[in-house]
Amino acid sequence: MSEAKGGAAAGNGARRARAGAGGTSGPRPGASAAPAPAPAPRSTPARVGTYALLLVAGVLVAIAGALVQAAWFPGGLVLALLALGGLFHGGALATGTTAGALVPGAAWLVTVFLLISDTRPEGDFLFGAGTGSYVFLVGGIVVAVICTTAAQMRATGASPGRVGG
Repeated sequence: MSEAKGGAAAGNGARRARAGAGGTSGPRPGASAAPAPAPAPRSTPARVGTYALLLVAGVLVAIAGALVQAAWFPGGLVLALLALGGLFHGGALATGTTAGALVPGAAWLVTVFLLISDTRPEGDFLFGAGTGSYVFLVGGIVVAVICTTAAQMRATGASPGRVGG
């Protein structure tokens, strides 16, 4: 590398290595290394019982949210999405794992999509074709992804700062 391209580093007698050309890969000087992830918690009867309760709560919140979001629009929609966020975030905090948000999220998703696909011979169905129903479906999925990602970041000890910087 020439003196002009090297800048101040070349002036100090140090030479910059090209990427992939014998440079060392390791933490930068002054940068702290990321903490090692915590070991996975053991399955205990209490933990399994907690997951079972979260599964049942996911089904109940799905049914209640489906009814409330259409009955009191738009306040019912906001209430249903807040209940989802509380359930997913609370499950992750209660168990201390990502599965605490995944279990009720999966139960909610399966229940909601079963409720959508179930129609009676008379043509009745639970979800109407309005914007509230679509916002409830997509918003619930977004809330589940956000809560699961936050639980994952908390479990691995990742900082919420900029990537690469």
